[in-house]
Amino acid sequence: MVKAKNKKEQKKTRKINSEVSNLNKKLSNQIVFSSLKENIDNFKTLFKDDDVLIIRELRSNKNPSISFGLMYYDGLINSKLINEDIIFPLLKVESLGDDPISTLVSQNLTINEVKRTKKVKDIIEDVTYGDTILFIDGIDEALILNSKNFQTRSVTEPESERVMLGPREGFNESLLTNISLIRRRLRTNDLKFKYLKLGGKSNTKVCICYIDSIVDKRKLNELNKRLQKIDIDAILDSNYITELISDKRYTPFRSVGYTERPDVVVGKVLEGRMAILVDGSPVALTVPYLFIENFQSSEDYYMDFYYTSFTRLLRIMGFIFSISVPAFYIAIVAFHQEMIPTPLFINIAFERQSVPLPAALEIFILLIVFDLLKEAGARMPNSIAQALSIVGALVIGQSAVEAKLIAAPMVIVVAFTGITSLLTPKINPATIMIRFVLLFLASNLGLFGFFIGYSFFLIHILNLTSLNTPQLSLTGTMKFQKIKDIFIRFPWFKMKKRPSLITSNKTRMKAR
Repeated sequence: MVKAKNKKEQKKTRKINSEVSNLNKKLSNQIVFSSLKENIDNFKTLFKDDDVLIIRELRSNKNPSISFGLMYYDGLINSKLINEDIIFPLLKVESLGDDPISTLVSQNLTINEVKRTKKVKDIIEDVTYGDTILFIDGIDEALILNSKNFQTRSVTEPESERVMLGPREGFNESLLTNISLIRRRLRTNDLKFKYLKLGGKSNTKVCICYIDSIVDKRKLNELNKRLQKIDIDAILDSNYITELISDKRYTPFRSVGYTERPDVVVGKVLEGRMAILVDGSPVALTVPYLFIENFQSSEDYYMDFYYTSFTRLLRIMGFIFSISVPAFYIAIVAFHQEMIPTPLFINIAFERQSVPLPAALEIFILLIVFDLLKEAGARMPNSIAQALSIVGALVIGQSAVEAKLIAAPMVIVVAFTGITSLLTPKINPATIMIRFVLLFLASNLGLFGFFIGYSFFLIHILNLTSLNTPQLSLTGTMKFQKIKDIFIRFPWFKMKKRPSLITSNKTRMKAR
């Protein structure tokens, strides 16, 4: 009975998919009619039950035999522009001459951008994106007039990437605004922007940004191939693309960079990377992505190199501590007590004497509670989130210790782990997963399991790639120029070369 029902549903699904495919083919082949009435009736049928679409017929005051049709989406267009630069000039048209479209474009319409098309599919895509469509009675061609007027956020500093020094601008949801923020910083014809559309239903506009003389053309071709292979209904955010073009789809580590800061994107493309901007998303993607970028910050290049080198080392150590401290603590306490100094071991044993749960189970529960509090704080309004963090960290922790539900050393370990994990937000999802895997192995096998887990983790990182580029390369030779922006940052006058893994155009600064 269930199998028969499933077969019916599968047949129904295949039938619907076939109808949708046939409709798309029909639309892609359909062209504009020469009759204004036929065009209006056709688009009223295509946009049936859509009251937001406005279709208006006009006649010239100077020559009533000349008729026009306007079609646009209310709320997406600039009403003043349509009234003053389209409707008003059309009402004054006296004659159209031998080439009506060229006459209108050159003599009547005062629009900055005009496109000609015969395809119904192109008209549907553009009218739903804020353009106005102009039909002329007797002409089997339409004009697409730029009349977009989207409501967007102002350019503000990204909440997740605040800096003490440096630019305060951040991307918003408008693709053209984001492109202008990049273009303003690189005033050269070598900076290229390439458009493509992704998403069968959304037709989302995506832009690839790169510097032609610096980018590796093989990597650029590989990126284009991966983007063109994307076949999905809609691209609503840049993370859709991240998951669909990643080299290893099941790794917890990122293979595509992300940022909301235009200065970061400019810095990346100047090193030979490519940026991907998605209309409707304030997050830009960058590829190839190196593992060391998880520990880099835009502030590293705006502040003194001594201080930024120190903070970068802190981030790297913070990541190592965050994934290893809980597992190492459990391995030592549960399996290798002889490695603990006697006074310290006595204190730990005394604290654990009255605690009901085993150490391994206790730290699992505490880490999960910590992540619950952190996630709840991230989803709450700022005022509530601050109160929640204080209650969670102080009241709950202190009360649990006093009630002998958990041991005090365990609170210290979890608190230290939580603080160090906040140093590297870019790699935080992977940190959480690795931390629990190492903790599970250490809880069952002690230091033996801990080091086995660490070995697999290091081997996995060494095999990570981004756009077929190794994220971490160990060649066996240590060249001074290659490590000047890895563990520490050298001053700019010493960093004369670009990262060799990303581009073959290595010269960043001429020798003095």
